[in-house]
Parts: sequence; C-alpha cells; structure tokens
Amino acid sequence: MQHGFTLIELLVVITILSILLSILLPTLGKVRDLARRSICLSNERQLGIAIHAYAVENNDRIPFGPKAPPMLTATDFYPSTGAPTSLISLYNGKPVGLGLLLNDYLSEQPEILFCPGSDRPIDDIAELAKVGSQQAQCSYYYRHGSVDKQFDSPSVSLAAEHIELSNLGLNRNGYPIGALVMDTQFLVSEGFASFGIVPRTHHKQQWVNVLYADGHAQTLANTDNRFTVDLNDWYTLTHAFDRILKVLETADKE
Repeated sequence: MQHGFTLIELLVVITILSILLSILLPTLGKVRDLARRSICLSNERQLGIAIHAYAVENNDRIPFGPKAPPMLTATDFYPSTGAPTSLISLYNGKPVGLGLLLNDYLSEQPEILFCPGSDRPIDDIAELAKVGSQQAQCSYYYRHGSVDKQFDSPSVSLAAEHIELSNLGLNRNGYPIGALVMDTQFLVSEGFASFGIVPRTHHKQQWVNVLYADGHAQTLANTDNRFTVDLNDWYTLTHAFDRILKVLETADKE
C-alpha cells in the first residue's frame, strides 16, 4: 500500500535540502568567481599577444597616444599622453591606448578588452560602439607612455613620441617597468558621475590581474587595497593619474 510523505518527513527533507544549499552555494559562487578571474587573465594574455604583434610591426613601439591636451577636464579624463587610464577612445572619439589595437589586432575579439568579473554591469558592445564618436573605456588600465612625468608640460616636448617594448626603462621608484595592463580597481565619488567618471572595480576588489611587458600575466591579491584608486573629492581627482601610476608601480615589484 502506497502512502505519501508525512508533514514531518517533508519538513525533514526541506531542512536537509536547505542545509545542502547553504553549503553548496558559497562554493559555487567561489567557483564562478574563479572562472571569471581565469577568463580575465586569459583576456590579458591575449592583449599581450596583440601588443607584441603591434610592436613587431612598428619598430618595437607599443601602442601609444594620441596626443591629448596637457590639462585636466572632468569631461575628458585624459590630460596628457602617458597618463595611464582605461580609455580606449578620447572625448572626440579618437582611439587611444589599447583602442589603437581595435582595427588591426583585436578586430575579431574586441570583447577581450572587458573583464567578465566586473562588479558593476557594463555593456561592452555599447562601450565599443562609442569608439569613433565619444569617450569610451575598457576594464583595464594601460600604461603606454610617460615614466617620470605625470603631465606633459606645454613648454617641454617628450624625448620620444613612442615607447619601445624592449626598452621601457625604470619607474619613479627605480624598479624596471614591467606592468603594462591591469584590472581597474577605481572608486570615485558619485558626484563625478555627471562628467562620465564612474567607479569601475573587478573581482569584488579582492584581486587584480596584471599583464607584464614580457607577455606573461598573473593574479595578485589586492591586500590592504594596495591596487585600489579611491577618489572621493576634487583634490584626489586632480591627483588621479599619479595614483593610477602608483598601483602599476606597485605591480612592477611583484
């Protein structure tokens, strides 16, 4: 003779399932985060291949520039050639930094400019569509120019308009320059959103992936927020590029 579950048996089953879910969900979340971090790392390795291919075809020069005005304007977060940012096009839509790779080196896989581990929703297709018409950003800082100058001085021209991949020199702390690309851990006051300057963080701000000049990429722990750029007022915003460069210099030592 068949009989159904009693209420007590049903409650026991539900309780067991709840316990199993409470055990499994955090594990599944960690596995998902690890997978996204791994894809991001792969993206950066692919960017490394593209940068090296560009250098081979351009006398060892990495993608650099174009020249931008030596001034800080909130609507064009790019005051000078050499300031590392996540921009792939300028306010006027001109490709810049890693955006210079889009036509010839990333034309079949432009999505690798975006990390799947973003902490905030981002429409990479819409962002890529801006290139050519307005300012656009990707998921990664790109260090493509000045080593010891935070801003271009109107009265001083840079010694070289292009940087050689095999001769990047030393950073401001005297360490050999190695880190070229890094996940952005960029926090900024909500008051700057109207200027298009918004937070862009990844991997729950716990990790950063870094691409080095020799082509290898590795994951580093964001211990004590050492790779986080936190801009909470106008003063810190005006020093943003120095702070971004500092986190890349921190990665040079790894």
